[in-house]
Amino acid sequence: MNNAFGLGIGSVRRQEFAEPKVSHVLIQHPLQRVLNFTGHSIDDVVNNPIVKNKVLGYYKLHKFVQRRSEIVELERQWNPL
Repeated sequence: MNNAFGLGIGSVRRQEFAEPKVSHVLIQHPLQRVLNFTGHSIDDVVNNPIVKNKVLGYYKLHKFVQRRSEIVELERQWNPL
């Protein structure tokens, strides 16, 4: 009779339910992000060559930063510290 758990005496174990592992993915289009950042609309880009060049510059910068971050992440995976 060493086992007090068999008699219902002792700690009570609660059954914990695991939350479902759900991840929500929001797709962000690069051009839309750049337009939101610059505060211009697509109509501004079509009608104004200065705005067009400004948005194009930010778009190229966005693509460069995105590519560079992917390269760094891959290098980190291949060469862990």
